[in-house]
Amino acid sequence: MDGRPSYPVRASDMERDRVLRVLGERVAEGRMSHETFERRVDQVLRARSQAELADIVHDLPPAGRVLGRLTGIISSVSQVTARIEAAWRAPRLPRFTLPPGEASRIVVGRAPGCQFILTDLTVSRFHAEIYGAEEGWLISDLGSMNGTRVNGWRLTAPARVRPGDEVGFGNAAFIVAAPLPGAP
Repeated sequence: MDGRPSYPVRASDMERDRVLRVLGERVAEGRMSHETFERRVDQVLRARSQAELADIVHDLPPAGRVLGRLTGIISSVSQVTARIEAAWRAPRLPRFTLPPGEASRIVVGRAPGCQFILTDLTVSRFHAEIYGAEEGWLISDLGSMNGTRVNGWRLTAPARVRPGDEVGFGNAAFIVAAPLPGAP
């Protein structure tokens, strides 16, 4: 005996995946027709041994390093442009500028008695309040039907708000802005 088994070694799922990846790369490179690809994928799924899998890809040229690098670069550039496009299309939210100095309380809602009146029907009559405290500005929900959110999280207790935070009252959303310098 020469140490090699006389029976065929069974093909594993990992080896099948590797062969399928090689076939997919060759189709992407244009080195194989779609019909040939489909036929060989069927052969991969029916293969029982490692030798049968090796026969499926033995005649394919090796992957080109230059082409692989070029494909990677193009993929990276397209991902960056997709992120830039998504950021560009993101909605521009209006600013909610915090008042300068020591404002005691700002009530947000639809009622005429509120300091910040919104006409959106998803906003309750007395929806939320924003008030100054020692640790900065805090926001709390006043039992509104559609809730108050800070950075996408619905409030269950008072939360601190800072410039740059996104606050939402029902379907109305704003970006918190710092008080203007020199304003009374």
